[in-house]
Amino acid sequence: MPRATNSPASRARRKRVIEEASGYRGRRSKLFRYAKDARMKGKYWAYRDRKTRKRNVRSLWIVRLNAAVRTQGMSYNRFIEGLKAANILLDRKVLSDIAIQDEGAFAQIVAKAKAAFQAKPKAPKAVAA
Repeated sequence: MPRATNSPASRARRKRVIEEASGYRGRRSKLFRYAKDARMKGKYWAYRDRKTRKRNVRSLWIVRLNAAVRTQGMSYNRFIEGLKAANILLDRKVLSDIAIQDEGAFAQIVAKAKAAFQAKPKAPKAVAA
């Protein structure tokens, strides 16, 4: 009985992998064995770095807010605490955008946060026994 290899499906699979690795350099784009590994690692990095990008963008918003709030005479952590005390429910992305686009509106938000922070009752300090 002749040996069955399923050649059309195997060739199609290998061709698909090579096509997906077409932008890579050298043997990673030409040879199936290396293209398979390169494609697998590329997918792994893409998945991982989608998470990393979110983290990086959030830290960028925080840096921008810190710079904008310090020009108003307040620190970032006091500003966030004041926002919570004033019950202002804007996230960092929106606040960062407002700080860049509309300085007047951002100054009003900072003023409200500052007033709410100063009106907030201070917690008593713990006394060492």
